[in-house]
Amino acid sequence: MDVLRTTEAPPPVGVAAFDRRVLAVGGVVFAVLMALSTRYGFQRDELYFLDCARHLQAGYVDQPMLAPLLARVSLELFGEWLPGLRLWPALAAGATVVIGGLTAREFGGARRVQLFAAVATATMPALWAAAHVANTTPYAVLALAALAFVVARIGRTGEPRWWLLAGLVAGLGLANNHQAAFFAFAVVAGALLSGGRRLLFNGWFAGGVAIAAAFAGPEIWWQAQHGWATIEMTRKLNQENGGLPNAPVWVVGQLLMASLALVWVWAAGLRHLWRTGRPLWRALVWAYGLLFVLYAVTTGVKVYYLMGAYVYLLAAGAVAVDGWLYARRRRIRILAVATALGTAVFAALLLPVLPPTGIGPRHAMDATLTDTIGWPELVDTVGTVWTSLPPPQRAAAVIFTENYSEAAAVNELGRGRGLPTAVSGHNSQWWWGPGNPGATTVIAVAPGTASGYTGYLGRFFTDVREVATVTNPYGVRNIESGGHVYLCTGLREPWSQLWPRLRHYD
Repeated sequence: MDVLRTTEAPPPVGVAAFDRRVLAVGGVVFAVLMALSTRYGFQRDELYFLDCARHLQAGYVDQPMLAPLLARVSLELFGEWLPGLRLWPALAAGATVVIGGLTAREFGGARRVQLFAAVATATMPALWAAAHVANTTPYAVLALAALAFVVARIGRTGEPRWWLLAGLVAGLGLANNHQAAFFAFAVVAGALLSGGRRLLFNGWFAGGVAIAAAFAGPEIWWQAQHGWATIEMTRKLNQENGGLPNAPVWVVGQLLMASLALVWVWAAGLRHLWRTGRPLWRALVWAYGLLFVLYAVTTGVKVYYLMGAYVYLLAAGAVAVDGWLYARRRRIRILAVATALGTAVFAALLLPVLPPTGIGPRHAMDATLTDTIGWPELVDTVGTVWTSLPPPQRAAAVIFTENYSEAAAVNELGRGRGLPTAVSGHNSQWWWGPGNPGATTVIAVAPGTASGYTGYLGRFFTDVREVATVTNPYGVRNIESGGHVYLCTGLREPWSQLWPRLRHYD
């Protein structure tokens, strides 16, 4: 088969001058995100990463160390300040836009094509939703887009020394989450299928692999010390989110990654990269296809796992459609208007531009926004229950939460209010211990989505009383609204002995 034969790399080609307007587009994205960074409040994952930042280690159950490390830097520089935490995802989003323009340049795009690719990346609805909050996704998108950019450059120049940079990018991506590894493996498989063996079997490629492995080493060591917890968690999540029934959700979700007006552009990018015949450019098509199928089956509703691929597909598409667009200027105007309208609509749905009351209770477009509401109120509710306990009972009490974000909210937003460190059996927080090992009273917190939680607690306590309900003043429906706080006494076993049974990875 011709796709399996080894071919010589095509000769290097020149590139156009870099269009500095691409930097301006990236700057606008950064500025908008920072302007909105004070809106609403901390998102649930942001609170968790702040909690992780106070327990710095080589790995965690649900991610490697980069996001908590950046959160720790924010704490050191700015304290518990929301814009300081959200500085990093805003920078990542701006850099992703610039990478989009640079990738179009590698694909042979002139200055106006680079600008088109940057604007197309800047108007990706999924990018705004991800980059508004400081979780792992903005960095994962940047890592995938940057790795594709380096691969595109190697494919253009045939120069294998760039594999060292690819290894560095992949390593940084692996320090954030594991999607970078899947993309790297898919690119290598695609290169082999496309006849790019000569570009892989050399010392430079081996050096890049070694660099990436050096970044992955500390987390692998941590996983080995903690029972390969991430594998167990991933298996559980895939059971919940993956499978063929959820595959249609994945497929439809891919149409929402870029602006709806530009779906045809990234589709044209797929075709263009394949038709070039360059092994590494074809490898990017293979990588997209292989991961599309893998994620459709395994992750399902987590539709954003391939978001970074649309950066290089939009860049390739910008090159492919440039001649057709400029053949008639009216086409450019129509596309610009359609893109602007889509941008305005999705901005209202995905960014915190409305008053908080405007996103609930019927706002179902983006749970990330709703999960930034109600945390101070939850902490106030827990604090009221805590202070209502008689001092002797309080001295032997512990605050226990169903999920990591509730514990993190108490620990971060309740700091300085006399509350003890809240504990949880959820993911990495279980490893941080039960708090007071001799506790005889437990204040338990559960979200509104935790049905049957009274019965669950009854397995460990003889007396479980609901003492408060979690609400927020905006009527926003999220997973915490309608949750409850319970006062639990009469432990069936000592608290320290119950702790191993309270762990859950999800």
